[in-house]
Amino acid sequence: MDYEATDTSRENREYKDSVFVDLFFSDCTAYDNELSLFNALHDTNYARDSIQIDRIKVEQILYMNFKNDISFHVQNKFMLFAEHQSTVNPNMCLRALLYSGRAYEQIVPVRKRYSKKLAQIPAPEFYVFYNGIEDYPLEQVLKLSDSYKIKGEDAALELKVKIININPEKKHPILEKCPVLREYFLFVECVRNHRNNGEPDPIRKAIAQCMEQNILKEYLDRKASEVRNMLIAEYDYKTDIEVQREEAMEDGIEKGLLLGKISLCCRKLARGDSLEAIADALETEPQEIADIIAAAKECAPDYDVEMIYRMLQERH
Repeated sequence: MDYEATDTSRENREYKDSVFVDLFFSDCTAYDNELSLFNALHDTNYARDSIQIDRIKVEQILYMNFKNDISFHVQNKFMLFAEHQSTVNPNMCLRALLYSGRAYEQIVPVRKRYSKKLAQIPAPEFYVFYNGIEDYPLEQVLKLSDSYKIKGEDAALELKVKIININPEKKHPILEKCPVLREYFLFVECVRNHRNNGEPDPIRKAIAQCMEQNILKEYLDRKASEVRNMLIAEYDYKTDIEVQREEAMEDGIEKGLLLGKISLCCRKLARGDSLEAIADALETEPQEIADIIAAAKECAPDYDVEMIYRMLQERH
């Protein structure tokens, strides 16, 4: 695949790309960056144009609505890379399994799948680059079999994802072997530091500082505005996800409390307690108890708590 003639930054995307994806997949320098990363992981020294790298596009598997992963086919290997700036998700193996299925559909022609000859497929390698703020080992391997409900048996299907902590203080060797990866994470750290200091427009300041220090200078010089927009979109996406999680947790707590209240109310109602007695026992306003009793009577004599809950939600 010709990388020189292709810069996919202008493509119509269904969701936003991260700077990581742009640098290693979409930018006009992606081929060189991917080659550097491949050489660093395999202790090889392939030169430009001595090796073919075919990019693979798989939509919305590892992350929702925000692309933070890349994959390509090179030297009989199928390689998947993802970046994690938050807590490492324990379900990365399951996601990689779903992702690889979609990828192999693109790599292996239909006819070969049904041929009498054994189909030769590229060997998979799965990596997550972690640069979050929480302490994490230098390297760790997640296994799909850890998710199985039955433990201890010889798994018929296994998949491994290697987590590499590339925070600068961890000094992972790959950072010296792949300069562009090291510079990228120095840039991420610079943005994070300016944000944590509460400075106005931390992204613009981080870009200026990194260019002064010769960190991703050529890339940032060409695409400073695009990089800024990508980082803003990524930050907004992560903030939105955090808010959704908090709201979901609050909703779950509220639902749990209401279900408990309905259950107690139904038991007391079945025992013949009055509305006033139930409200007093549950330390709840009589009107709320009246609403629960009205819904409960429609479900009598079974008193289906979940059904009563749904009825109350519909009425309010």
